[in-house]
Amino acid sequence: MPLQMHQLEKVDDYRWLVPRGTKPGMLTDALIYTDEHLLRDLLKDLSLEQAINVAMLPGIVGRSLAMPDIHQGYGFPIGGVAATDPDAGGIVSPGGVGFDINCGVRLLTSSLSADEVRPKIRELVNQLFRDIPSGTGQKGFIRISYSDLDRVLAEGAAWMVEKGYGYPDDLTHCEENGEIDGGDPEAVSDHAKKRGLPQIGTLGSGNHFVEVQYVERIFEPEIAQALGLYEDEVVILIHSGSRGLGHQVCTDYLREMGEAMQRYRIELPDRQLACVPVNSPEGAAYLGGMRAAANFAWANRQGITHFTREAFKRIFGQKEELKVIYDVCHNVAKLERHKVGGREREVMVHRKGATRAFPPGHPDVPAVYQDIGQPVLIPGSMGTASYVLVGTEGAMQETFGTTCHGAGRVMSRTAARKSAHAQNARQRLEERGILVRAETRDGITEEIPEAYKDVDAVVDVVHNAGLSKRVARLKPIGVIKG
Repeated sequence: MPLQMHQLEKVDDYRWLVPRGTKPGMLTDALIYTDEHLLRDLLKDLSLEQAINVAMLPGIVGRSLAMPDIHQGYGFPIGGVAATDPDAGGIVSPGGVGFDINCGVRLLTSSLSADEVRPKIRELVNQLFRDIPSGTGQKGFIRISYSDLDRVLAEGAAWMVEKGYGYPDDLTHCEENGEIDGGDPEAVSDHAKKRGLPQIGTLGSGNHFVEVQYVERIFEPEIAQALGLYEDEVVILIHSGSRGLGHQVCTDYLREMGEAMQRYRIELPDRQLACVPVNSPEGAAYLGGMRAAANFAWANRQGITHFTREAFKRIFGQKEELKVIYDVCHNVAKLERHKVGGREREVMVHRKGATRAFPPGHPDVPAVYQDIGQPVLIPGSMGTASYVLVGTEGAMQETFGTTCHGAGRVMSRTAARKSAHAQNARQRLEERGILVRAETRDGITEEIPEAYKDVDAVVDVVHNAGLSKRVARLKPIGVIKG
């Protein structure tokens, strides 16, 4: 049964607490970042119940956290964040990462204005749609061998750059430089590799997209200038992940962990929270496979970046060169050092549908952004807006350096397809100046703007709660989807 409003304690306008004693087995509180309007949508599904269940994970430190874009997921809510202490029996859970490991977003800038691109937007969108394979099971144009794939799983985007699919600067503008240490090709099953082998440089389906956007509004001029953003500038947002390979890695390890939990005497109210101690053979194997899938996702976005650049050159000339501003991942678990209970500890931070948001001066922020903090990229739904933010010290103090990741669904894909809003969705978007190409009709109807929360409201929460700082608002003019 969904949680009731009276069971939550209002901390302030942007924080709501589910106290530790609300449900037997909770080891800590659950803290939800939201406003009263967004909260009423949350009470319609089981996402807050899932946040409570996360508070029961062995070795959890701090609180079970939920971002304002939270909605019901597998095990963890999407928008859920939790850290565990490996030295205190802390666990790692595939449900705290998700099936699309390192689903993430990359922002590219151009030298073009919206007025220069609009007359050619149909030609550009069609070219992008031809050059970037989109949709379930689509095969890409980048042909690699199994030995090449093993290098991708270990080296991530760096392998792609070495092979001519980008530039060294692309890597320095990625979280983890586009390559997380510890990716183990041997921890990825043959079935997962077979699924991933033909899929580098492909978009996939669901909410994945390439959007041609323009900078509609600047909130922080100095930070925007440091990021290379200016009003009316055309930018490109790429949203994709680890495709079939990452999905299979998650599936494989969920099955193994479900069996292993009995050996470790771990009991939880939801089998979807299958987990094992971080410091166990099963935990090490999953982390090796998860990191390998994360590297695959960075390589995938690097391939999409290459084809996006080529499409722009075909339409606007060879001198047009798109620049990577940043690349963030939304679904990952990482060992990081954070201050917990007054002392610094190494903890396993699960971010599922959540974005890292490190502040200025943090050693993991690229040198070029040390003065402003880590760029944070928040995609909305097609037809609405996306945002660029930067990380803050407030996030480090409260959320293990984490903020939201998008708008968050309020309508299932099935419900979206059946809703009245799905009728003539493509035409309605085009009437608003947004041209959409998709592999299937469902690719549009499942992702209609009405299926998502108000991204402006979501960003207002994290901005006003001090988890990240709003820098720029982006509006789409052309979209390709699966």
